[in-house]
Amino acid sequence: MPDTTRESDSIMTAASRSLATQRRGGTHRPAKSIGMGSSQAKTKIWIDRAKYFAGAVLAILVGGGIAGLVLNGIGFIGVMMIALAIMAAAFVFSRYPSIKTPKRAELKQGNPQQMVARTELWLEAQRPALPPPAIRVVDQLGVQLDALGLQLEDLDAGHPAMAEVRELVGEYIPETIENYRKVPEHMRREDHAGGTADDRLVTSLTKLSQEVDRVTRRLAEGALDDLAVKSRYLEYRYGGDELLQDMRGDPGTSGTPLPPSVSAASTPTPAPAPAAKPPTSQKSQ
Repeated sequence: MPDTTRESDSIMTAASRSLATQRRGGTHRPAKSIGMGSSQAKTKIWIDRAKYFAGAVLAILVGGGIAGLVLNGIGFIGVMMIALAIMAAAFVFSRYPSIKTPKRAELKQGNPQQMVARTELWLEAQRPALPPPAIRVVDQLGVQLDALGLQLEDLDAGHPAMAEVRELVGEYIPETIENYRKVPEHMRREDHAGGTADDRLVTSLTKLSQEVDRVTRRLAEGALDDLAVKSRYLEYRYGGDELLQDMRGDPGTSGTPLPPSVSAASTPTPAPAPAAKPPTSQKSQ
C-alpha cells in the first residue's frame, strides 16, 4: 500500500492556510488597513492613480478631437477606439502606481509620520504568513502606532525616547516576525523547548504591544499634567461669583466658611460720620 503521509501533510497544510485566509475575510476582498498611517498612504496612492487616469482620458479625448478635425470625422471605428483606449487606461491606472511594501531597513527612517506609515504597511504585508492570534495583535499594534506617532510629532529628533522608538519599531518588531517566518510552515505548530513557534510569536508580539503602549503613555504624561494645571488655573481664574460664594461660605453653597477675621476683612466698613463742632462761647462784656 503506497505511503500517503506526505500527501496528507500537504492537504492539512493547504486546509490550514485556507482557514487562515477565510478568517481574514477571504481572498475576494482585501484586508483592511491596521492604522491611519497605512490608510493615508494607500489613499494617497489612489489619488495619484485618479490623477493619472484623468490625465490619460483628457489626452485621449483631445487626440480624438484633433483626429476628427483632420479627418473630417472619426466614424464608428474611431469612437470604439477611443472607448477601448479609455478602458485600457482604466485597467492600467487601477494598478499603477502600486503600493510598495517598505523594506525593513526603511522602517526606522524619516519623520515619525513616515516611520509609522511604513511600519504599518510592512506589518500588513506580513499578515498572510501569521497565525490568527498574531494577526489580532498586529491589528492592535496598528492602532497603538497611530497614537505613538501623534506623541512623536512635537518631540525633538535628539530626544532619548525617539531613539528608543526607532529601535522598538524598526528592529524588535520586524525581527520577531522575520524569525518566525524562517521556521518551516509545517514545524510552526510543533512543540519545541516548551512551546510552539506560533505561541512564542503571539507572546513576543503581545509584549512588544505592551511596550509601545507604555512608551505612548509615558510621552503623554506631560500633556496630561499640563492639561490638569491649566484646568485648575482656569477654575480659579474664571470661577466667577460661584467660586467667591464657595470661598465665603454663603448659604446654598458647599464651601467651607472663612474665618471671621477674613470675612470681616472682606466686608467693607462704613465710613464714620464727621464729629460735630462744639458751640463757641461769647465773651461777656
